[in-house]
Amino acid sequence: MSEKKKEIIRAAAELIHTKGYEPTKLSDIMKASDIGKGQFYHYFSSKRELGLTIVDYYAEMWDRELIQGIFQSSFSAEKKMENMLEWAVNYHVGTQGLSGCPFGNLAIEMSEHDEEFRLKINHLIDQWIYHLAHVMEDLRGKDQALQQARVIVAQIEGGILLMKSYQDISILKDVIEAIRLNYLNEGE
Repeated sequence: MSEKKKEIIRAAAELIHTKGYEPTKLSDIMKASDIGKGQFYHYFSSKRELGLTIVDYYAEMWDRELIQGIFQSSFSAEKKMENMLEWAVNYHVGTQGLSGCPFGNLAIEMSEHDEEFRLKINHLIDQWIYHLAHVMEDLRGKDQALQQARVIVAQIEGGILLMKSYQDISILKDVIEAIRLNYLNEGE
């Protein structure tokens, strides 16, 4: 992939993360990546194709940081859980909670209107739940590990939604602390 195409993807990803998919116009993307319409269409057939590429861009980052970096590490289950929770907060510290989760934002905005977006995002969330369920098995045993993983992911994503709505990162920090207390510190 050419450096210019990567630059367009990064610029568009940032715009869509902060503004949303629909409100981000092609002209915004061209301005942010310093290209003309012809150059855009050289790399992408449509804004939709770029949007799906952005999902893949975030998926690669997520795979590297969350799946490989945390869940597939040699750390203990407790440390994997703690690292995942820290990762969830640290991702949002730079924006102070203003932008939310790239996948959550796109899921809310696009799932009802575009099946391919919905399925790509569902796959990523399923991967998160799958790997977290293995951590929960190690922490709590096999019974209800999948259910617990779904609940934790829903709590984190719900916390991110409220954090974004209130523009207050302390909401997500409170949710993360509640997860710690419920799943890591139980019985202490």
